[in-house]
Amino acid sequence: MLRSLAIRDFVIVDSVELELSKGFTVLTGETGAGKSILVDALELLVGGRADASVVREGAERAELAAEFEASGPLAAYLEESELGGDPGVLLVRRVIDRSGRSRAFVNGRGATLAQLKEVGEYLVDIHGQHAHQSLMRPVAQRALLDGHAGIESIVREAGDAYRAWKRLEALAAEAAEQYAQRELERAELQDKVSELKRLGPAEGEWDALVAEHSRLAHGSSLVAGAESSLESLSEADDATLARLAAVAAQLRGLSDHDPMLVPIVELLESAEAQVSEAARELRNYASKIELDPDALRSVEARTEALHAAGRKFRVKPPELPQLAKDLKQRLAELELAANPEALQKQVAALKDAYLVLAKRLSEKRKAAAGALSKAVTAGMQELAMGGGRFAVQLTALQEPAAHGLEDVVFEVASHPSLPLRPLGKVASGGELSRISLALQMVASKSSPVATLVFDEVDSGIGGAVAEIVGRSLKALGRERQALAVTHLPQVAAQGDEQWTVAKAGGKGRVRTSVTRLDRAGRVEELARMLGGTEITPTTRKHAAELLGR
Repeated sequence: MLRSLAIRDFVIVDSVELELSKGFTVLTGETGAGKSILVDALELLVGGRADASVVREGAERAELAAEFEASGPLAAYLEESELGGDPGVLLVRRVIDRSGRSRAFVNGRGATLAQLKEVGEYLVDIHGQHAHQSLMRPVAQRALLDGHAGIESIVREAGDAYRAWKRLEALAAEAAEQYAQRELERAELQDKVSELKRLGPAEGEWDALVAEHSRLAHGSSLVAGAESSLESLSEADDATLARLAAVAAQLRGLSDHDPMLVPIVELLESAEAQVSEAARELRNYASKIELDPDALRSVEARTEALHAAGRKFRVKPPELPQLAKDLKQRLAELELAANPEALQKQVAALKDAYLVLAKRLSEKRKAAAGALSKAVTAGMQELAMGGGRFAVQLTALQEPAAHGLEDVVFEVASHPSLPLRPLGKVASGGELSRISLALQMVASKSSPVATLVFDEVDSGIGGAVAEIVGRSLKALGRERQALAVTHLPQVAAQGDEQWTVAKAGGKGRVRTSVTRLDRAGRVEELARMLGGTEITPTTRKHAAELLGR
């Protein structure tokens, strides 16, 4: 869960800090005060894209920081990624400077935006106030169903299989039309593949050749250096080894008179042993070095051959092995294209592989569609749409597609007497908001993250329905940490904790403050939300009643 959030010089926010608790927390305040800016900051902290426009006017950089609890799979991920910190704690920080450059830190270590996103997937689910607008798009409806079913990996596999099938199918069609041209390309490729096969470049060979050439080319220097060093260590009259032995012997005799010399003698004896071992290894090394002009010429010839091939094929010598693989693969495709019967068999095999995945996808979607329809229909009843129905319809496609064998269509009936029709054609603004909220509540319950954020998802709702929405969010807060930005007093009154966001200042210096409210402060804020600029005793009484309920 989210423990704290700190923001500095972000959009219109000068400096604010929030210490958050479990349960259902609400953020309220007048329009334009910056409530949703706090959600925007949280979104950047879990991997959202940023630019220079988020830096407050007159500041050099915006700084965002948050502390989360870290346990279970998240803690394991952090350890695997070498981003671990104190047990049970995750610190995330992000800095965006005036030029738009962004830096991210996880537990004090520099992190990439990709790593920040991966961490963010364990931390927060953010549901925006415009989520209901995306529900009008078939792609978003399909993605929501697939996410609820947890089958995104199968969707990706099916898409890859579809593209592989269609690629080879296009090659088969093209092969029939461009046979002569492909034969010419095949002949050219065959020559290149044959030449590279004769050359036989191997992975890592270039680096090994460079090292071997350096060793052979400097053979004389290596021998001379080894022999000179060996003489200095052990073979000269005043060799290091003999001098060490003499010093050790002298101090060994003196140590009988002063035991404090004993550890020094031991260090010298250890140094004497290590120098002796170094001399032996150096003698062994010098005996193995060969001045081999033939080997040097052989290495230089091989190096030049790889250089020449690299120039001819316009790649660097280390890239020749991969080029050989790529050309071989392309030649195999062209040879397959030259054999229509074999090509069609391969196309059929890829199609069958795709269909296996697509049918599996259809089965999973069918099961998830029924469960999602039932759950959202139940949610509609709770949100004062009694008798309303929600259904996920799977419509078979005439031709297979990358996303599967069917389209996903959300249908709704807002009254028992009405038939189910596509969501975008029948729902009013308020109904669409409620259906969107019901969908988000269902999706949130299946989400593994501990913190759920709702940014004015209750727009278009009021009265008794707003109170029901508040109760639903409060119930969700018993299972997870829930944070809601709201303008509705009926929702705010349900919060276990309430913060108010206020903006003050004039031209050139606007400050946004965030304050945790006690009970008296909550009554006053709810009264403002109920009555606007003029707050009367009656309004305060109504606010106290709301909070009491």
